[in-house]
Order: sequence, then C-alpha cells, then structure tokens
Amino acid sequence: MAANDPIHQFQIEKLVDFGTVNLPLFGRTELAFTNSHMAMTLAFVVVVGFMSLVTANMQVVPGRLQAAGETIFGMIDNLAESIIGHDGRKYFPFVFTVFMFILGMNILGLLLTFTATSQLAITATFAAITILLVLIIGFAKNGLGFFKLFVPSGVPIVLLPVIVLIEFVSFLLRPVTLALRLFGNMLGGHVALKVFAGFVVALGAMAAGGGLGYLGIPGAALSLSMVVALTALEILVAFLQAFVFAVLTCIYLNDVVNLGHGH
Repeated sequence: MAANDPIHQFQIEKLVDFGTVNLPLFGRTELAFTNSHMAMTLAFVVVVGFMSLVTANMQVVPGRLQAAGETIFGMIDNLAESIIGHDGRKYFPFVFTVFMFILGMNILGLLLTFTATSQLAITATFAAITILLVLIIGFAKNGLGFFKLFVPSGVPIVLLPVIVLIEFVSFLLRPVTLALRLFGNMLGGHVALKVFAGFVVALGAMAAGGGLGYLGIPGAALSLSMVVALTALEILVAFLQAFVFAVLTCIYLNDVVNLGHGH
C-alpha cells in the first residue's frame, strides 16, 4: 500500500538512529541520520564535485563541462548585476550557492526516491536564511533608514498609513511565499509523477492477467506517456524553481542595497 501512496515518497525515514538526548528548550529529542539528510548531503557532494571538475584544468577553449559551468556562473553573475547593480558581485557567492544547492536537490529528487525540496522545513530554512541576510544587510547599510523600505516615495499623506501597513505585511510574507512556492511546485510535480506511475503499474499488472485485462493496455500506454512528459516538465521546473528563488533573492537584496535610489 505504501508503495502506491503518492505521499509516502515524502516521508522522513531514519537511516541511522543515534538515540535520544535532552536538549535545553527542546527537551527530549531524537537524533538520526535520515533520508532527508542523505538527499541534502548527496546534493552537496554533487554540486561541489561538479564545480571542482569545472574549475580544474580550465582551458582557453572550454570543453563541454567547463562551458556548462561557465554558462551557469555567467547566468547568475549577470542576474545579480542586472538586478542589484555594481554591488551585485558582492552578493553573487550567496545567490550562486543557493541556486546551485536548490538546483542540485531538485534534480537529484528526480533520480532518487526522496526530494529534499519537497519538505517545507527545508524550503523554509532557505527562505529564513535569505530574509535574515536581507535584514542584516539592510540594517548594516541603512541603519534605521531601513524602515524607509516600507514608505514608498510619492505616496499622498492621507494614504501613507495604509500603504506602510501593506508594505510591511508584504515584507513579512516574503519568506512565506519563498518557502511555499518551491515546496508546492516540487511536491505537486512528484505527486503527479507517482500517480501516473501507479496507473502504469496497476494497468500493466491487469493486462498481464490476460482476458479482459488487456483492456488496460491503452490506459497503461497513455499513463506511461504522461510519466515521460511530466518527467521532462519536472526537469524544466527543477531549473526554473531554483532560478526563480535566485531572482527573488536578488530582488529582495536590491531593495535594501539600493534603498531610496535605483542603480
């Protein structure tokens, strides 16, 4: 039953159990190395391995691997500079790291039985780190002038209290939308894949029984074609969701880096 449950693939399972400990504030806490940790560790190893291969023995005329790495590097570099301006280079390492790590977890989720970015706790952590960085840079660069972020210029005085409240609530919702967008897209895509894959197995098994079961062959073929199409779509979604996260990170950083003036 668990194998046919489209939600079962998101269940956190212990791979190595370290027992329980009593932690201040948290009380009795279970320690374990889970499939979620495994997925994130593999993504880290793959990303670091990929970048090590790309940057090792770099040539003037790049090979395919070096060209791929340079394309990704240039894409995020141009993204940061086009949105944040000449200060974008300062924040490029953070944006690039977030993009590569999310992309790695998204792609590995298509190959493994577990997708780390389909866990809200993980996407929320990325969102919290991003917004925390925005707050730190905002206060470091602007001091209390950071609060000008909630006061758009040119707004009539009579509307200012309402606009400030809307801007403040909008800012508070940024980490929520960052986390939910990535989580929802990865969760929904993998659920759809699992459902159609389940149809393939069920209808294929019915056809293998012979007799009227052969009627299941067209349905199994249609479901299989949907699995192939959705897999291709999910590869695109894996990249787009990592890219959208990087774009929004740059936009939020630009709000505080260039507060009060454009670039």
